[in-house]
Amino acid sequence: MDSYGLYVTVDEHYENFPVASALVPRAIRPFVIAIYRFARYADDVADEGNATAAERLTTLSALDDDLVGLFSGGEASAPTVRGLAIIRDAGFVAITAQPFRDLLDAFRQDLTVQRYESYEQLLDYCRRSANPVGRLMLALVGVDSTKALVASDNICTALQLINFWQDAALDASRDRIYVPHDEFATHKVSRDQFPTYPVHKQLMQTQCERARTMLLAGTPLLANLSGRFRLEIAFTIAGGLRILDKIAANDWDVRQRPKLGWYDSLPVLCHAIRVWFRASRQRAP
Repeated sequence: MDSYGLYVTVDEHYENFPVASALVPRAIRPFVIAIYRFARYADDVADEGNATAAERLTTLSALDDDLVGLFSGGEASAPTVRGLAIIRDAGFVAITAQPFRDLLDAFRQDLTVQRYESYEQLLDYCRRSANPVGRLMLALVGVDSTKALVASDNICTALQLINFWQDAALDASRDRIYVPHDEFATHKVSRDQFPTYPVHKQLMQTQCERARTMLLAGTPLLANLSGRFRLEIAFTIAGGLRILDKIAANDWDVRQRPKLGWYDSLPVLCHAIRVWFRASRQRAP
C-alpha cells in the first residue's frame, strides 16, 4: 500500500482502484483480500501465461467445481478457493457460490468472445465480471436494499468500462475489442486498426462520458454506508473519475494508457469530496 492508502496492490498486481486498503474496516479486510485473490487468480487463468484456450477453460471449470463443493460444506483443491472458506464459515447468509461462479462465467466468456455486437451485450458481461464483487462487498457490511444494490451495480459496471477504455489499445493488441459493433456504426467508423487517433476520438469520448454518467449514478450508495467503508467507496469512485479525466486530457486518444500516481492524490481527494456531498443529496434508501 502506498503512503496515501488510495492505490493498493495485493501480491504482484497494480490496481488503479482501492483493494483492501487501510480504509476498509479491519473486521472485513481478510474477506476482501480472499475475494480479491480468487478473482485475480481466475482472471489470470483466463489472460496470462502460455496455456491454450482449452487448458484455460478446463482450469476455470475445475475452479467452478471447487466453488460448488466448498459452499456445499466440502473442501477445495485450489488455494484461492480454499481461501474463501473463511467467508463461508463466517456465516454471511447473503453470500453463496453464485457471485463467484458468475465471475468465472465471465472469465470463460473472455476466452470465446472477442467482439460485442451491442452495448446491451457488453453490459451483460459486466453484470457477471464486475457487479458480483460490489454485491459481495455490500454483503460483508450488511447492506442489502434494492436501491443500494442497483447503485453498486452502476459503480462496478462503470469501473469495468473505465478499465476497458484505459486498456483499449492493450486489449486490441490481443485481438479483443470491447467497444460494441453498433457503436462503431453509430459513429460511422470502422473497427479496423482500432484504436487510432483521431479516427476513433469521438467514439471513445462517447464511451468515456457514458461511463462517467453511470459512475456518478452510483454515488447514492455512499448514503447507505458509514465510517471507513464509506470513505473507501468514495475514493474508489474518485479513482475512476480521475482516470476519465486523464483520458479526456489525452483528447480521448486511448493509445496512451493512463495510470494513477502520488501526484494524482489531490485531484482524487477533490473528486472524493464532491461525490461525498453529492451522495448526501441523493440518498438511496
